[in-house]
Amino acid sequence: MTPQTPLGFADEMRVGLRGMVRRVWGRRGVKVRQRLQLVYEWRYLFLVVDGRKGKLYWSWINSMKADMMAAVVKGLKQHTEVAAVVWDGAPSHRDKFVRGLGLPLIGLPPYSPELNPAERVFEEVRRWIEGKVYRSIEDKVEAVEAFLTELESDPDQVRALTGREWI
Repeated sequence: MTPQTPLGFADEMRVGLRGMVRRVWGRRGVKVRQRLQLVYEWRYLFLVVDGRKGKLYWSWINSMKADMMAAVVKGLKQHTEVAAVVWDGAPSHRDKFVRGLGLPLIGLPPYSPELNPAERVFEEVRRWIEGKVYRSIEDKVEAVEAFLTELESDPDQVRALTGREWI
């Protein structure tokens, strides 16, 4: 691969209705109360980041099973210019069927999320969506889509967030 080869860093994030308590500012001496949703319903955001070009590619999947991963990798190969994907070592990423699709899949070292620029995008997504109560999983997915669309519209911002000199 050359330095100009479009290289994507991929990862998945579970987006669900089971809310997370976030740190928030409040008045001193006044207890801050946050509403939480306690519903077990989720989807997975599959995200590929090209930090050099400042591009994002994403898709929604219902599970992390190998057949879903194969469909996403196949779509990534057909509809983007990404020539190789850097991924962690999740079992569905190592499946023979996924690896046999012809897109080079490069593994990250174990327990190294700091090496994956997609994790930086996930931090911003969480900052944007958590701490709110949504009527349905579709509403939360729409909020994530709106954030990613806005972020994607500014490649310089994507590069600033995910671009690394060592890539």
